[in-house]
Amino acid sequence: MTRLKTLACLTLAFSFLSAAFAQESEKEAPPLGGAPKDFTLPAKDKFDLENGLRATLVPFGSVPKSTISIIVRSGNLNEGTQTWLADLSGDFLLEGTNNRSAEDIARAAAAMGGQVRVSVGEDQTTVSADVLAEFAPEMVALLAEVVQSPAFPESELDRLKKDRLRQLSVAKTQPQQMATAAFREALYGDHPYGRLFPDGEQLAAYTIEDVRNFYDENFGAQRTQVYVAGVFDSDATRAAIEKALGDWRPGPEVFVDIPQTVTGRVALDVVDRPGASQSNVFLGLPTVSPGHDDWIGLQITNTILGGYFSSRITANIREDKGYTYSPRSTLSTRYRDAYWAQIAAVTTEVTGPALQEIVYEINRLQENPPPADELDGVKNYAAGVFVLQNSTRGGIIGVLNYLDLHELPDTYLTDYVSNVFAITPEQVSEMAQTYLREDDMTLAVVGDRGQISEQVAPYMEADAE
Repeated sequence: MTRLKTLACLTLAFSFLSAAFAQESEKEAPPLGGAPKDFTLPAKDKFDLENGLRATLVPFGSVPKSTISIIVRSGNLNEGTQTWLADLSGDFLLEGTNNRSAEDIARAAAAMGGQVRVSVGEDQTTVSADVLAEFAPEMVALLAEVVQSPAFPESELDRLKKDRLRQLSVAKTQPQQMATAAFREALYGDHPYGRLFPDGEQLAAYTIEDVRNFYDENFGAQRTQVYVAGVFDSDATRAAIEKALGDWRPGPEVFVDIPQTVTGRVALDVVDRPGASQSNVFLGLPTVSPGHDDWIGLQITNTILGGYFSSRITANIREDKGYTYSPRSTLSTRYRDAYWAQIAAVTTEVTGPALQEIVYEINRLQENPPPADELDGVKNYAAGVFVLQNSTRGGIIGVLNYLDLHELPDTYLTDYVSNVFAITPEQVSEMAQTYLREDDMTLAVVGDRGQISEQVAPYMEADAE
């Protein structure tokens, strides 16, 4: 009897589950999402000072915090042949001013709920902080002091150089950084964009006079833009900018040195790492830069190929073939300059097959427009990421600085989503045909030369025009 009761209960349970599954399968598909909306640029107050400095204030959000960034149009581009001198000069900005020590700066920032940060890039140096809203004017004054009157204490030179030498030593053991450096040197030659690493002896020989001269020759109001985003007293913050930075020397005008990149494929040898279990590959070529009519279409094309986790190249050489763990493609930009590259660390014995599959996916996209549903998914992804990136104080500053650096109109932002959704499958194929030409791609590889030379030879035997 007990067994019969148990069987009856199980039968009833299965009947219930079957009915539930049937009911679930009969549910209607979820409704489609609404029409995509263009990005709305927050209202901003832009003004210029007589010395040439520009400022942009953007009230944004409700969290009582402000982000302040002072961005100087000076970076690795301005070094000439003195590679990493801009980075060393940037390190000194946190080592004290004529009126405060490094400890004083750190304590003052902490008292406002923030921390002063300095970053040096290829085209710009950024001094920034995120603080409680009521301290925005005070932080403007502190950052202005850091930028305008660095002390450059010679007592800190040896320590800072040793820090950079350690970073250099580590970087030169990282295969992906080694591949990037080889690719950039091939693409840009003797231009500063082509020199990612300095010589150790050169770096060790920099003097405090070199650092001070670099600052004097490259910093000033004419090259500087101040951004404030978040919650703040607009009148008080504007007054603080005018008071703290209005008397700064104009300094030099913006330095422009647009590289002449190679055309055609550059012949490179494998950077040898005997016994390496992986080959780090960097395959790419120069493209148009932001502001070109094809730029957004090229971004979508890059996303389809390798620009997000569900991209074609990732699905092929990671998910299907298992050749690599984290491949990605990118559009890397500088002022009036950009290149496309596919980057991956692939297992040594399948280096050649992995490259073959990468090229296969590029050719496939050139020959066959993507299906509408695939393209729609990529458009939704690109539009969503764009809006999310612009939903923070730092994101707002980043995108406004992007406009200013690349000299783009506000409509680049406000029309971005609609321009993304206007891209057609045929345009994607056209972008791939026009800008991702296999015969013009340069390949840099770091790996075991003895095992991979023959595998990669078909992609490396060519001369630049």
